[in-house]
Amino acid sequence: MLKKLYPTDQIQKYLLIDVIAIVFLIYQVSITDGVMGLPWLLLLVVLYLFCFYVCLWHRDWRLPATSVVGCMVLVLLAVYVDKWILLYGFIFADLLGRARRKVYIAIGIIGIAAMHVLVSFITEGSPFSFVKTLHFPFMIVQMLMPIVIFIREKANVLQEELDVANAQLTLEKERQRISRDLHDTLGQTLTMIKLKSELTKRLIEKDENKAKQELDDILNTSRFALKQVRELVSDMKFVSLEEEIEQSQKILQTAGIMMIHKKQEQMPLLSNVSETMLALSVREAITNIVKHSKAKYCTLTQYRENGLYYIRVKDDGNGQVREGRGNGQVREGRGNGQVREGRGNGIQSMKERLEMLQGEVEVSGNPQSGSTITLKAPIHLNGRRKLSD
Repeated sequence: MLKKLYPTDQIQKYLLIDVIAIVFLIYQVSITDGVMGLPWLLLLVVLYLFCFYVCLWHRDWRLPATSVVGCMVLVLLAVYVDKWILLYGFIFADLLGRARRKVYIAIGIIGIAAMHVLVSFITEGSPFSFVKTLHFPFMIVQMLMPIVIFIREKANVLQEELDVANAQLTLEKERQRISRDLHDTLGQTLTMIKLKSELTKRLIEKDENKAKQELDDILNTSRFALKQVRELVSDMKFVSLEEEIEQSQKILQTAGIMMIHKKQEQMPLLSNVSETMLALSVREAITNIVKHSKAKYCTLTQYRENGLYYIRVKDDGNGQVREGRGNGQVREGRGNGQVREGRGNGIQSMKERLEMLQGEVEVSGNPQSGSTITLKAPIHLNGRRKLSD
């Protein structure tokens, strides 16, 4: 019901302020014993509220038109009640900043200036006598406020468009990564199937038992290839970070590793692309722990700091973390830990995913204290977006 009476996008920031302002305006008018009379003053308040309501819901020509009418209503209230009622012009100034066109803002600003000049002329006999009073700086602020809000709104729109473009670019890079994985992993598997099929064809007449064994290997390899395709395609869909962490906890428990999950209160809402990339990276980190760490405990911590979203995965294992796609060499990591290179995705995939988000991955390992993988991604407060197939 409230959403039909008041714009949804403004409820959180402005509803309470507007209610307080309206209550104070009605109270100030109702206790006034003016020449005009209370019924007429309340009628002006109703007209003011009507203008406010129209400005609240519309951003076209109706916004500047009703804001000017509202300013004229404030002129009458300022003359017959109190000149400080002109401060309620801030409500129209704020709403004018959301106009669709600059000319609408210009008309509204002229209306605000005319409001102050008319009150000064009617009450003081001089249109510019208010320049030497506090009403002048308040008028300047009211005139500048729509411009500032308009610039801020435009900046927010541009940032939102940029975030959408970045999300699309990230998705495209993820497609390219999966294409590369198809070539690196599935391509190798299909090559094996091809070679085994050719071998089986030659063995059918020479060694029937051996040919059957090769056919069984082809069947198993085909099933493995199908599994690889499903895993790679699933990477293109949205993956919930919360669900991935719950699944990771079950996997670690099955492997005999206890997981402790720490989460900072009031974590920001990530875009679907960012959440998917982080969830898949957490999956890689947990897989690394299960396969290589020989750990007994694992701690996963989520927190935000300096505009970044952090996920830290730490275990008490042997300090080994495995790099993706390498030649089997062993590199020294921080703290004399080991970072191994080998086949698969591993740390390399994490790095690629976080680079897409303009984030980074930090990896450290120590034989005494285990390994630590820290994922860092920037926070964009633009809401969630669907990750298309």
